[in-house]
Amino acid sequence: MSVQRQRTLTGRQKAAVLLIALGQDVAASVFKRLSQEEVEQLTFEIANVSKVNFEQRENILQEFRDLAMAREYIQTGGIAYAREVLEKALGGKEAEDILNRLTSALQVRPFHFARKADPNQVLGFIQDEHPQTVALVLSYLDPEQAAMIMAALPAELQADVARRIATMKGTSPEVIAEVEDILESKLSAMTTVDSAQAGGIEAIVKILNGVDRSTEKGILEQLSVKDPDLVDEIKKRMFVFEDIIFLDSKAIQRVIREVDARDLQLALKVSRDDVKEILFNNMSKRMAETFQEDMEYMGPVRLRDVEDAQQRIVGVIRHLEDLGEIVVSRGGGDDIIV
Repeated sequence: MSVQRQRTLTGRQKAAVLLIALGQDVAASVFKRLSQEEVEQLTFEIANVSKVNFEQRENILQEFRDLAMAREYIQTGGIAYAREVLEKALGGKEAEDILNRLTSALQVRPFHFARKADPNQVLGFIQDEHPQTVALVLSYLDPEQAAMIMAALPAELQADVARRIATMKGTSPEVIAEVEDILESKLSAMTTVDSAQAGGIEAIVKILNGVDRSTEKGILEQLSVKDPDLVDEIKKRMFVFEDIIFLDSKAIQRVIREVDARDLQLALKVSRDDVKEILFNNMSKRMAETFQEDMEYMGPVRLRDVEDAQQRIVGVIRHLEDLGEIVVSRGGGDDIIV
């Protein structure tokens, strides 16, 4: 990419320049929090940046600082508070320009007050509400907070709420505003989203990963009676291949013995270095050398084949959990034998 004036840069190009300016360590830390697609897109942009002049870099860093500051103000006190502070610091026009660029931040995420509240307080708000209302609120909370509340709900309500979260699609702004008004009327006027999306498989997976194993098992057992396909989909996502690093050495060695060698070689083909290291460390020296040689001679493989192999290994791990033969660390740091 030839040197361009800042106003002609796309958002991805600005992000690439920002990561270059912040340095390799910060860029690597950011990459860990992005999806594979986002990493690929940014890597492409970074690779095409041939030169960044001082003025361009400083302007982009300033823009990032302003946007980050505005987001923090919005999260602290809402849009009105952010506008007031920014106007005092930067002037009316510049403050408005910054807020206009923060389109997503202007759409204040519902139940902002609830995420700052103690889980017991939120539980007191919602425990007597309709299960759909409970599901809606939990969908918008942080996973750890939602997990604590889920575990405290009556057992007969847990599976129903879990199902509603997992199958939840879009919720109209009117309904969200009404529920917010019940829980905290002073924040209902700040709901400016045109459409809202919460819940889904990923939401319930994050919540269930945070509850204790007995609560998780009870929810899934009750849920399997009404929707076994949904339970299968949830289980597939509750433990991903990279989570193998959280198993102890004995469990890893057992998994290595149980899985197909070809599957393990495929799974390790594009794995992170820490995943490879912990698996090789739990093999004999000769086995590890053989695995690495076979992987080198394997050549290019389809990403779909790698993902399928990883999923089969995850299936083995889940099966060993269900048999009670390995220990997996659950939410809150407790080691639960499953």
